[in-house]
Amino acid sequence: MKYERIRSLREDHDRTQQEVADFLNLTRSSYSNYENNIREIPIDVLSRIADLYDTSVDYLIGRTDEIRPYPPK
Repeated sequence: MKYERIRSLREDHDRTQQEVADFLNLTRSSYSNYENNIREIPIDVLSRIADLYDTSVDYLIGRTDEIRPYPPK
């Protein structure tokens, strides 16, 4: 599944879909569609999810297994 890490991180942080949707200023249904790979996640939303979990977009989309974010420049 393309966005399986997004669900895993949410569950690991004991958050509901509604809580994450509220943080992202989305409806729960919209967030659920992203998490269940029904709709593509826009880059700006991926970036905010990465910020929420203190990780990188590359980790969220499976390009790296390193959960820590890149060091700031």
